[in-house]
Amino acid sequence: MFEEFSRRNRAVMAAMTLAATRGWSDVGLADIAKEANLTMADLRREFVCKNDILRAFQAEVDAQVLARSKPAGPGDSVRDQVFDALMTRFDVMTPHKEALKHIAAYFRCHPGEASMFVCTRMVSQYWTLANAGAKLDGPGALVRVAGLSAVYGKAFSVWLEDDSSSLDKTMATLDRGLANGERGMQSLERACETFCGLVRGLKRNFERKDGPNGKPSPDPDPAPSSA
Repeated sequence: MFEEFSRRNRAVMAAMTLAATRGWSDVGLADIAKEANLTMADLRREFVCKNDILRAFQAEVDAQVLARSKPAGPGDSVRDQVFDALMTRFDVMTPHKEALKHIAAYFRCHPGEASMFVCTRMVSQYWTLANAGAKLDGPGALVRVAGLSAVYGKAFSVWLEDDSSSLDKTMATLDRGLANGERGMQSLERACETFCGLVRGLKRNFERKDGPNGKPSPDPDPAPSSA
């Protein structure tokens, strides 16, 4: 991870190194610049603020997960691929777990600042779903991305405290969340299909009844009058 030692990557690595040994609030931009052997001018050319460094970390994790993904097998479902991708994500982040614990603790106490990362997390899960071949068009796309983001968030919290080599608790939380999300999405899709069918039926009904200028349409096959 972060094999190319660009100024950007050096700064991200420095930030995570410092965060592993102290609270995130105690890590300043000057500290990061010094740890990365950069000037403050170098740091400013790469980042807008300290949180922007975390966004760069997340983007690199995204890229690493996508690079490690394998083609789906004939029996692999989208859910299987998403599960594997998120477990790969945890594997990629393992070397920085202590830093992430400190960062997560900081954001738990600063929910307003944490909300700034909602979009970043959803972007990550959008790419996870896209790589798994999930349907990402239509009104259900946002629901899928937001739902997976919520599932991942819960699993991430469990992972931070799951120090076992097998990550049983993390896997169980993730599997349960994906199963519940899949059932919820299927129910939502059925409800949408029913609603859309009802709307189409009403539209056809009105089109048959309404003629030009809002007058009833004449019967195309009037019955012959009786003698």
